[in-house]
Amino acid sequence: MKAVFGLGNPGKRYADTRHNVGYWVIDHLASPGPWHREASYAWIMAKNDEALLLVKPTTYMNSSGIALVDVVERFTLETEDILVVVDDIHINVGHVRFRRGGTHGGHNGLRSIIDEFDSSEFARLRIGVGQPSDPLDLIGHVLGAFLPEELSEVDVGRASAGVLCWAKLGIESAMNEFN
Repeated sequence: MKAVFGLGNPGKRYADTRHNVGYWVIDHLASPGPWHREASYAWIMAKNDEALLLVKPTTYMNSSGIALVDVVERFTLETEDILVVVDDIHINVGHVRFRRGGTHGGHNGLRSIIDEFDSSEFARLRIGVGQPSDPLDLIGHVLGAFLPEELSEVDVGRASAGVLCWAKLGIESAMNEFN
C-alpha cells in the first residue's frame, strides 16, 4: 500500500489558502465516501481501487511530521511508499515538480516531517504557489488566497494525475511525465 500526505491546515479559515493546495489534491483524489480518523493526527481515506491511502494531517502545517510518523507506523509503510504533496513558493503558480527527496527548502511542513521521520528521503510533489509580492510577508502570502487570475493556473487535476502515476509507476515515471 502507498500513502499520499496532502499538507495543509485544518478548518474553514485556511481552506482557500495557498498553503492548503496539498489538501486540495487529496480532496480531488478522494472518492465519495467517509473520511476516517484511524490515526490520531490525520483524516484518512483508502482508495481500494488504487491501493492508496489518502491522508490529510490535522496537526497544522508546522507539525505535519507527527501525523506522518503516526500513519507510517500504524500502516507499516516503507519510505518508498510515501508521497508528500506540498505548496512551494519557489515554483511558479500552477507548476508541479516531483522530487525523489531533498531538503525542506524552508518549508515548515517538510521541516517537521524530516525532523520527526528522521529522514529526507521520501518522495514529494511540490505545487507552485508563486513568490510573495512583499518578500517580508511570506506568512501572509502562503496563508492568503490565490488571486483570481492565479487560481485559474492551479491545475489540481493534473497534480492528481501525477499522484496516480507515482502510485502505479513510481517516482521516475512521475518526474518524467509531470515535471
